[in-house]
Amino acid sequence: MRDVPPAEPASGGSADRDALAEVLRRMVADPAVLEEVTAAARTSPEVARLPVAENRRHVEVLLASGLRGFERPGSEPPAEDPVAARLGADRAEQGVPLTALLHGVQAGRVRALRIAVDRGRAAGVPDAVLLDALLHFDRHAGAMERHVIAGYHTAELELARTARDMHTQLLRRLLHGEPGPPPPDAELRRAGLRPELPYHCVLSDVADPVRARALERRLAVPGSLFGLVDGRLAALVPRLAPALPQEADPADLAALLLVSPAVAWDDIPAVHRLCADALRTARAYGATGPHRLTDLAAETALASRPELAALLTGELLGALDPADDFHRELARTALTYLDLGHRLDLTAASLHLHANTVRYRLARFARLAPGAALDDPGVLPTLRWWWALRTWLREA
Repeated sequence: MRDVPPAEPASGGSADRDALAEVLRRMVADPAVLEEVTAAARTSPEVARLPVAENRRHVEVLLASGLRGFERPGSEPPAEDPVAARLGADRAEQGVPLTALLHGVQAGRVRALRIAVDRGRAAGVPDAVLLDALLHFDRHAGAMERHVIAGYHTAELELARTARDMHTQLLRRLLHGEPGPPPPDAELRRAGLRPELPYHCVLSDVADPVRARALERRLAVPGSLFGLVDGRLAALVPRLAPALPQEADPADLAALLLVSPAVAWDDIPAVHRLCADALRTARAYGATGPHRLTDLAAETALASRPELAALLTGELLGALDPADDFHRELARTALTYLDLGHRLDLTAASLHLHANTVRYRLARFARLAPGAALDDPGVLPTLRWWWALRTWLREA
């Protein structure tokens, strides 16, 4: 059968194609589109375990590949795509099943095409032009998907031949507390673990395998077990390494890192779940660097009750306007005052303000929030205002 050249658009010609090109470029650069396609890709539970930034990176590769296909009409997809292959290899190292990966890819791809069609039609682009262009878009995105799968399989074969993968699988079993008999002592000792000792759970927000290995080298002590669990660097360590050296990579120093107290083996799965909860809470507050799990106990516990936080915030801070810069300054000043133990001098120093300015702001805050018990030394009144202020500022 001879090749049939693609039909010319029924109307519009190059002007319509230029209009569609602008629609697609804006779409690829639109953060709202990126978030919407990312949400579609995260409908698979295994994919949703990964940090959102990892899913977003995947979607960025998908959209960029499709846009390249549109901008080069008639061009063949590239025979190799190192970026897509690396993405597939990362997912293999992160333990995402291939079926879950493909589900996320397909869901994101379908959503991206739907948005492109809707925006093209809204811009007045004829359907014939849309169909022709989006076929190219989808063809290149499909090729990108094949490169992702090839990279996944290559990494999967390499991992299957390494002791590192066996250690990572063991770490996942220990942290997740999977049903079935526990790993025998002989298997634990082959991995360098000593089950008679208590271990610290370590969990970070580092998902990139290259960065994860670099950070692991800085944190490892004899008897440690590191690996990517649910897409993030995790570990069991018998003791804590010294602080990161000053010459460390700035990205490593900025990585969010949670460390639990040392616990017995039976408590490891429950403590790992607490670390995962605390990691989400710390990221929501923009925290970076190393933190002890116990230091985040209050924030993590309170974050599990968002509905109650909303009711409390509405009752105590309903007169504050989130869009008002001065109201946000008042709330930050009040929260800092509580954080620093009701110390006026420390609050002024922390905010680089004169003490009289702090007094003025606290007085203005008290008028906007009648009944504000900022000077009440009681634990429960302080907790109520602290929780309300933290919640209000995060939402604002």
